[in-house]
Amino acid sequence: MCLLSLALLAGCAHLGPKTIPVDRFDYSSSIADSWKQQTLLNIVKLRYMDLPVFVDVASIVAGYSLQTGVNVGGVVSSPRAVQGNYLSAGGQAVYTDRPTITYVPLTGEKFLRSLITPIDPKNIFSMLQTGYAADFILGLTVESLNGVRNRSTAGGVMREADPEFVRALQLLREVQMAGAVGLRIEDDKAKGATGVVFFRRDDVSAEIVEKTAEIRRLLKLPPNQQKLVLTYSPVRGADDELAVNSRSMLQIMGAFASYIDVPEAHLQSHSAMPAVEGSAPEGRQGVAIHSGEEPPENAFAAVRYRDYWFWIDDGDWQTKRALTAVMFFFTLAGSGGSEQMPLITIPAQ
Repeated sequence: MCLLSLALLAGCAHLGPKTIPVDRFDYSSSIADSWKQQTLLNIVKLRYMDLPVFVDVASIVAGYSLQTGVNVGGVVSSPRAVQGNYLSAGGQAVYTDRPTITYVPLTGEKFLRSLITPIDPKNIFSMLQTGYAADFILGLTVESLNGVRNRSTAGGVMREADPEFVRALQLLREVQMAGAVGLRIEDDKAKGATGVVFFRRDDVSAEIVEKTAEIRRLLKLPPNQQKLVLTYSPVRGADDELAVNSRSMLQIMGAFASYIDVPEAHLQSHSAMPAVEGSAPEGRQGVAIHSGEEPPENAFAAVRYRDYWFWIDDGDWQTKRALTAVMFFFTLAGSGGSEQMPLITIPAQ
């Protein structure tokens, strides 16, 4: 009877709630890790002029079942029986885990458009509002500001950045740290949501005021215009506009690919694009993607491609920040295909 009671209690226990803490965090960690690896792999493939391919996790269905059973038997013999009395008991438990994961390749016009369409300037400046450094984000994501040009390697031909652009980014970072520059979204019935950059004059030091004035001179902005409407344009706009020639995701990934330490064997075989001589990636600040024949021991993200490992060191926070920013830009560009998040369904029996 004791065995039977234990079996009934086991059968009545709720299996589903116990799986939530494990499944929720394990699946979210696995999706995040695979997203990092997929992004890094496609960045590496671009350096080799290979086709980037993205596969999204559409749904996760994990089914569990726990079956228990007990059987009890015995014989009570007559007084003159040879075998005598005996009692037998047995039990069994069967646990089944059947996860089903659905993958969706990202293809079609919508996905292609998200790769080649320049990112909305207000989304770029929104990243600055979250604390990302202005020199790093703008150096990675824009071709020019108000006609002042960034360094570019478009078409494999290197063009150095205008000195005014480099200096303006340095000053923007300092002004950003002082809290003297910001962004707000204004709604217009005709234009829709519009990003507006504003410079503060109140409660800032004279040094920051002078740096703000120098930014205006470098970017050919009016000296007394307190707020500037963000617009997408490769050339200078109106006096109340800040023209941003933003890059597409394909351009951003191509710029990030120039960080890769390509194996010498691949450079000699001309299978990978060589680095542009005498240049450093925009906002590099020590950013690097390493390569080697042996798998790395302590990597933030690592992928294997063409018999070599490519990785980002876990202690290299500059490159980790850069890769995370690229992943954020994928979200801002809407390159994830379907807008629905991965669905996790965990039925339990």
